Amino acid sequence: MPRIPVVGRLFWWEYTSLLLGLLLIGLESFVRLVTIALPDPVLFWFHDRSRKLFNALEPSSTLQVAAKDRNRIERIRTASDFETLCAIYGYHPEEHIVQTRDGFMLGIHRLPNKKGIRGKSSRQGKSVGKPVVYLHHGLLMNSEVWVCLTTAERTLPFVLVEKGYDVWLGNNRGNKYSKKHAKHKSTSIAFWDFSLDDFCIYDIPDTIQYVLETTHAKTLSYIGFSQGTAQAFASLSVHPYLNQKVNLFVALAPAMSPIGLAAPLVDALMKASPTLVFLFFGRKSILSSTTMWQSILYPPIFVSVIDGSLKWLFGWHGRNISAGQKLAAYAHLYSFASVKSVVHWFQIMRGGQFLMYDDDVSGVLYSRNFYHPAKFPTRNIATPIVLLYGENDSLVDIQAMLSELPDHTIAKGIPKHEHIDVLWGKDVHKVVIPEVLRALDKFSEKSPDTSEPRLDTEGGMNTVGTELPSKSMPG
Repeated sequence: MPRIPVVGRLFWWEYTSLLLGLLLIGLESFVRLVTIALPDPVLFWFHDRSRKLFNALEPSSTLQVAAKDRNRIERIRTASDFETLCAIYGYHPEEHIVQTRDGFMLGIHRLPNKKGIRGKSSRQGKSVGKPVVYLHHGLLMNSEVWVCLTTAERTLPFVLVEKGYDVWLGNNRGNKYSKKHAKHKSTSIAFWDFSLDDFCIYDIPDTIQYVLETTHAKTLSYIGFSQGTAQAFASLSVHPYLNQKVNLFVALAPAMSPIGLAAPLVDALMKASPTLVFLFFGRKSILSSTTMWQSILYPPIFVSVIDGSLKWLFGWHGRNISAGQKLAAYAHLYSFASVKSVVHWFQIMRGGQFLMYDDDVSGVLYSRNFYHPAKFPTRNIATPIVLLYGENDSLVDIQAMLSELPDHTIAKGIPKHEHIDVLWGKDVHKVVIPEVLRALDKFSEKSPDTSEPRLDTEGGMNTVGTELPSKSMPG
């Protein structure tokens, strides 16, 4: 008798929720098609009405942002790209294209010079003679998330540039800056047929190689956020030669094998059959309608929707991120990603291990005695690792993570912080950035040349599972 997936493994209320979910997605798709067909004046009308409705229901909410900050917040919120965001603070980035071995064109960015300096010596593949730091974003994001903060002192790339580093920021295949392939169109299923495995095998090692060849540096330091850390864990574990090229790996809000979601229903459904995500969203880009909703909703409403979604799915409250920062940054939070990469994460959650993508899902369901998905050998990583995580982050089980990492791993918990707080929190210049600088001082290829005061590192680094001495940057 042919086997029917899912049937027999869900409760009746889970089937009801599945049906309701499909109906909601169908309704959302219909609304999106109608919206595309509507003229701009009608869209502006909806935006204006949503603004008036929100202000009527929440009259005090807009007062949470100080008047003196509103202009900068609005400039950041409406900035169209990475270059425009950097220009707000007086920086002049470079744009580079990395062609991966499997044909994707990745747009990456470089900040080689300090504020106000538009140097030409760094162009045309020339080195600026500075230690190199590479930053990589998380799931459903792009490089803009690093530079959309409301103050320069809290913006890690700008702090690193001013400290004398040659700063590079990467992008995943498929996102805003990397929707190009040598053979496949971004409208095809073949273009979106990628998971974490492809980031690990192609994107990360190919980008690192390009950066090192361009800068003529022997090694670089890698700083990742969320999925950007998972991609480094995976790449360093399966490519031994990369450990000779990465002198330090700093993992902000590290992700390896999350326990699951805070929403019990969604968690149960996706763990029961991760491929249900394909049923909901197809096999191309996931949540691509987000850009449409962002364009027609009044910004504070959009912020409320994102806050509500994060609280429901992950149990995050975002209390360490100011209202102004949310208004500015949430507009840059989403970027395109493949449905397959999200399916991969649900496979990892169900398996409880940091596994490679499992194409033979049915084999796992029958018996592990005959089949077992390949696991990333993260204990083999030789590069120094520093974990900086929020102690209230529902996606981080630090002890489970440390058990899968080499003994030289260093862990630092940040009290009362959640996942995104480590990136956009109001105190990142006090509790996150100093720890990053201290790690770079100890492990990077060479100390940067800078006239600015260096952080005292006398305390040194601690061992696995212990905390680094906490030290704040001067205000």
